[in-house]
Amino acid sequence: MSQRSYEVVEGFFVQEGGARYGLGEALPPRFGLIDRSDDRWKVFRQKIDHLNASSPVGTQYKVFFVGRHGEGFHNVAEAKYGTKEWNNYWSKENGDGELIWGPDPELTPLGKDQAKAAHDAWKQECEFDIPLPEKLYSSPLTRAIHTNKITFDSIIPKSQRTMIIENLRETNGVHTCDKRRTRTYIEQTFPDFDIENELIEEDTLWDPELRETHAELDVRMRRVLNMIFDKDQEQCEYHTSPIHQCRLSARLVISFTVHGGVVSAVLRVMNHKQYFLPTGGVMPIVVKSSIS
Repeated sequence: MSQRSYEVVEGFFVQEGGARYGLGEALPPRFGLIDRSDDRWKVFRQKIDHLNASSPVGTQYKVFFVGRHGEGFHNVAEAKYGTKEWNNYWSKENGDGELIWGPDPELTPLGKDQAKAAHDAWKQECEFDIPLPEKLYSSPLTRAIHTNKITFDSIIPKSQRTMIIENLRETNGVHTCDKRRTRTYIEQTFPDFDIENELIEEDTLWDPELRETHAELDVRMRRVLNMIFDKDQEQCEYHTSPIHQCRLSARLVISFTVHGGVVSAVLRVMNHKQYFLPTGGVMPIVVKSSIS
């Protein structure tokens, strides 16, 4: 049975070297693109197109813009009590009488401002023809969906709807902040978003006693990546045009709006150096996928 492998293509973004002391920058200039020239994104796009046009069958290159949601009330609570006390006790509660973080907390005012800052960063780079996401995905948790909505408002056409998928949710279990709301709530609150069929009404995946491991999280992140690349592979197999035209028609730029744990898992699966992305941050990655 064939399997996909993933690796980062280096030489484009400052984040490829990882983050010193484990803390990265949320929104570095140009999203971290090393090239500072006025035609930087045109040159970047040409390089990625060339990689795809010259690659063997079964190999694809894509650009992922991985965004972390803005600050939520659970982030405030963890900072208030410290990570040890948060993990041992407070994360299992819904609140403390002052803050409410479970289930599925909202963005704080700062979190909304962070999402707006990501929006402004996209808007600024649009002046230099940054390649916009051709497909957008989001976690089903409220803080991520709100961040996606704020970030891409007026950047992406309304006809291009973000797809909400279950497998992009935060590390699952125990922490009440990571229990999602019902499908009905998501449909009614975010009518401008699409929801995958696999996302059922109630959250039956969240377990109050069992926390998902890194290995388990990596498995579902690999499933997400396989789904994205396999869809384009299927498109190529049934395309009637020459193979190089088919590759150029595949979706090149992908957006994720997710969580800190998911960002770390994506980096592990892509064999990228770890980079702790602050809330509201955006991290671009050029990824090569090959079938073996």
